[in-house]
Amino acid sequence: MLEKSNLNHGPLSIGDILSKELQLGPISFERFMQICLYDPLYGYYVKPRKRIGYGEGTDFYTSSTSQPIFAELIIAACTHLLGSEKLSHYTFIELGAEPNQDNPSNSGGILNGIKNPFKASLALGVKDHYKLSGPSIIFSNELFDAQPFKRFRFSQGRWKELGVACVNNTLKEVEISSVLPNYLPAEAEEGYHIDSPEMATSLLEGLVSQPWTGLFIACDYGKSWDVLEKETPQGTARAYYQHTQSNNLLDNPSDQDLTCHICWDWLRTVLEKAQFKTINLQTQESFFVKYCSDWISTEISKEAGSFSPRKRALMQLIHPAHLGAKFQILNASRT
Repeated sequence: MLEKSNLNHGPLSIGDILSKELQLGPISFERFMQICLYDPLYGYYVKPRKRIGYGEGTDFYTSSTSQPIFAELIIAACTHLLGSEKLSHYTFIELGAEPNQDNPSNSGGILNGIKNPFKASLALGVKDHYKLSGPSIIFSNELFDAQPFKRFRFSQGRWKELGVACVNNTLKEVEISSVLPNYLPAEAEEGYHIDSPEMATSLLEGLVSQPWTGLFIACDYGKSWDVLEKETPQGTARAYYQHTQSNNLLDNPSDQDLTCHICWDWLRTVLEKAQFKTINLQTQESFFVKYCSDWISTEISKEAGSFSPRKRALMQLIHPAHLGAKFQILNASRT
């Protein structure tokens, strides 16, 4: 059994599951993440707990924390992109929706309790199967960066995949034998890391292969492949635990968030192959200013002379010093 200081424990726990998995030797980091984040009982994103927000016990905040303003901005953007007269033909489908905090068993989503112009709205959580068809608006907020990823390190003239092993009853990062992907650069500086979001790309391939038309809107954070292979020597993997970012990826399994930057180039290529048009990638600030300027002007006018909670939330979402520059939004359409 792995040390209790390294894993949570109980009659049955993530520690037991990892111990069984590691009995035969090291596992890939991607597999480690799959267990820690998505185990059907103990996964970080599966357990009924509040992860997102500013309060005690939460680990990070995101755009959806600024409700209802975030949802209203997304509705305004959809209105601009599709036209108000067409919205009633579309079903708004949020993927990877956070549960309703008042009722964790219910996937609430950003439109929960908010009046909207769509034909219907559906919030699908991480346990749900994604069966998509018909005129739809497929929306996600930090879904793709939450997918398990592979880790590679350039060492002694070649790339090696990194995995997780149990060494002296403690989780350790180790090199593992694997078939290396051909997209890794031929050369890199010693110790260079690439955290490869292959599963994020596979997720999108599965989504766009289904028979739906309409809008795709993904709010997330990522980088181009050129930046990932040349300008991030330490990789982009990080952990979030109680609002503290760290590189201690193996600590607190299933109790901390694990994430890395997605590769926007890979997602754009998937959309192009699936016949999507008008593919745009912008900062969150640019996206909302471009598609929601009238709505923002009206909202600011209503709040003139004050700095109400609504105006504070709006500034949090669009100001470049806050979330406006931290997140990007990839949007595209398919008819």
